[in-house]
Amino acid sequence: MRGRWQALAVAVLGSGSLLFGWISAAAISLVTLRKGIAAGGWLVLWALLPAGIIALMTGDTGSVLLMLGVYVLAVVLRESVNLSLAILASLPLAIVGGFVLTTLNGVFLEELVATFNQALAQLERDLQPEAAQELAFSSLTVSQVAALLATGNAVIAVMSLLLGRFWQAALYNPGGFGAEFRALRLPQVAVVGMVGLASLLWWLGPDWMVWSAAVVMPLTVVGFALVHAYAVHTGKGATWLTLMYMLWIVLDPAKWVWVGCVVVDAFVDFRARWASPSGGGSNGI
Repeated sequence: MRGRWQALAVAVLGSGSLLFGWISAAAISLVTLRKGIAAGGWLVLWALLPAGIIALMTGDTGSVLLMLGVYVLAVVLRESVNLSLAILASLPLAIVGGFVLTTLNGVFLEELVATFNQALAQLERDLQPEAAQELAFSSLTVSQVAALLATGNAVIAVMSLLLGRFWQAALYNPGGFGAEFRALRLPQVAVVGMVGLASLLWWLGPDWMVWSAAVVMPLTVVGFALVHAYAVHTGKGATWLTLMYMLWIVLDPAKWVWVGCVVVDAFVDFRARWASPSGGGSNGI
């Protein structure tokens, strides 16, 4: 925010790193939200230079997709002033990303799949026969890997968007991001549509099943918002929130409980029920 060249330095240096691309994406988000679409677009064009070099050298267009993706989400948020809509936009972003990866990165994906499947085969050979039979590793396909990479890219784009929004609030509206994030909800039609599409993909088989993670990603983000809102309402602290995050990371059933709570919330609106004269305070994490 100090100037164009400072923002350019952060964006370019970050996009040229496979580990710190999310910082560059968050900077693009902040500039787009605060300075406008043109300023953010100018930053993206420069950030695409090192990201493009990485793509040419490795065959991986992930950094390019991340820079463009977070810019699109930031534009949606700036124009609509609706965080829910920006989160929903991550779903088509993941789908387009999967198509681009499959179309432009076929060779890279095939090499990645071959390497991964060889590692699985070696692991099965190293295990005892009984253990190998119990684990029964399944080989991945190009379609599955494309779905995983596209979903992961969309997740990072959403996280970078939220980080940029947090920075914006910290600079110009302290405390505003927390209230906005905790109030995050999705329309009932969108929730029902995502649940139905995820169920269909799960039913179609392994190649399509992987895409269900991308479909429920917006629901997962709202789940985090719901957990934070509950923490504020009940006066829970950072330790409780950390425990919730750890449960979500470690336990797969917790992920589906998370999504289930969001589906129920779309119809009963837990936060409206919590908002009572005797409810929780206004401060929280």
